Amino acid sequence: MPLDLFIAAAREFEAEGVRAITGSCGFLALFQRELANAVNIPVFMSSLLQVPLVYRMLEAEQKVGVMTAHKESLTPAHLQAVGADHTPMCIVGMDAHPEFVEVIVEGRRNELDLHKLEQEVVAVSADLVRDNPDVGAIVLECTDMAPYAHRIQEVTGLSVFDLSTLTNMVGETVTRQPYHGIMPR
Repeated sequence: MPLDLFIAAAREFEAEGVRAITGSCGFLALFQRELANAVNIPVFMSSLLQVPLVYRMLEAEQKVGVMTAHKESLTPAHLQAVGADHTPMCIVGMDAHPEFVEVIVEGRRNELDLHKLEQEVVAVSADLVRDNPDVGAIVLECTDMAPYAHRIQEVTGLSVFDLSTLTNMVGETVTRQPYHGIMPR
């Protein structure tokens, strides 16, 4: 069972001194609780963990836009696993975009046209915001979208969250450095 393998690997990483564990696919949200319970270090298996936090940053009538690799695969169980099952959101998938689907989702081809992929991801984000003007920020479920977060932000004008933003935040919490700013007297 994959969960058993993930738990064994998490425990091994912890024994080796790793200070936090992440996954690379947002759909790993399903394993969040079990993995967090298996070790004594922070575990963040999915960028979707940010959805409730992002929603709390928005105006009350705004929603979180979620871009996912495959809309039908993002189930209520995934959202519940990260505490986002009651969060107002608009979810869009890359389902109709051949470069993303053929190479990343289905693995039918190995050659990836980065320019086409960027165009597809940016187009989906633009459509998301055009069709849902109440979206106040975007969370990228799929790690393969993260390289285009800056372009999504350029096109939509919104804050964009992904696994990198979550990793940076968690990394900062487990590697705190002395404060070198101006200290109060």
